Amino acid sequence: MVTRAETSTEYVHVGVTMKIAGAPITASAPPKMAFLAGGGNPATSDWYTGEWAGSTARLLVGPVGGALTLTPGTYWVWLTWTAGAETPVWRSGQIKVI
Repeated sequence: MVTRAETSTEYVHVGVTMKIAGAPITASAPPKMAFLAGGGNPATSDWYTGEWAGSTARLLVGPVGGALTLTPGTYWVWLTWTAGAETPVWRSGQIKVI
């Protein structure tokens, strides 16, 4: 779990391995990330569009230019992207905001 201050503006990074039969594949669209305080799957309105930095999905989060600002609490970080015929949806870890 990553812990950060509510006043911090930083990228949230999620590493992704995309391969078919051992060969790397390229995502056909930017990644999307969602931050949920509770259980369940993200709704359409929960997703924020991020960007690829190599094999890492990232989204700028925080009060100074971030895609969203998180209030204090613990959030599940979700990631989705499109690569070929697949659109995985992963719950990738947690972030704690203090």
